[in-house]
Amino acid sequence: MTDIKEIGSLCSINEEGYIINESNANNINSKFHEVLRLINESCLTNLPKEIHSIYLRGSVPRGLDIEGVSDVDVIIVTYSNPQNMDLEWVEETEQWIDQQYSFINGVELGFFPLQEAMESTYCSMIPFILKTYSICVYGDNLINRLPDYKPDSSLANEHLIHLTSLLDKAKADLRGNNDLEDIKDCCTWIMRIIVRAGGALVIVQEQAYTRDLFPAYQLFTKHYPEQQQEMRTALWYAINPVSSSEQILNFLNRFGSWMEEETESWLERYNPARNIHLPL
Repeated sequence: MTDIKEIGSLCSINEEGYIINESNANNINSKFHEVLRLINESCLTNLPKEIHSIYLRGSVPRGLDIEGVSDVDVIIVTYSNPQNMDLEWVEETEQWIDQQYSFINGVELGFFPLQEAMESTYCSMIPFILKTYSICVYGDNLINRLPDYKPDSSLANEHLIHLTSLLDKAKADLRGNNDLEDIKDCCTWIMRIIVRAGGALVIVQEQAYTRDLFPAYQLFTKHYPEQQQEMRTALWYAINPVSSSEQILNFLNRFGSWMEEETESWLERYNPARNIHLPL
């Protein structure tokens, strides 16, 4: 069981109000070099003509990794649509690399088409993460070609517009599920979404952003002190997932429903047309 640690930070903002990417190759602990080599090698071996570029994101390129806690998150940009590719090898590769190194807590390889990664007219999550949280570890670096982003309503919308459908998906995945590890994975996934959505609800007021869970929780509770305990429970579940689908469903039906209502109020104010993306 992992205690809630007061770790993480808000994104730094420059004088023009844009988010600064604090990821740097010099921040990467040398022990991750072999992990990245294996990831690059696996992608290029299995998709030799499809890999445009590969990016490391999250805590590792910011030098904030915690041994045995941090995972290795990678974005792979492909020339074609990954939905049309054979990616059956990915899960096995993730698990194999994870098992080789005790200092990491999982490997996540996400595949996205070049067209989506290059979007620059509206706020979209993948180019945003590339621009603000990632470094290129292979291929043609897109980062300097992407727009700058501010902590504003267009960014908040990325976290909130899909919240209801994501909660519905989690509930559907949990109902009748007897796979304890799958239940715990679902718990971690949906609770992270809830905590980050809580931070997104107050981006406009705070003019601040973070993907780190604890500071997102702090931002939320500053504006919703009456919901502090509920959001702290979501934060706890995110780092200490439970294997009881009933327990998670009860929480989602209670606090998840409240988050849906608050999100609808936010959307009514900032995105009444319910556009999937808002312009930069």
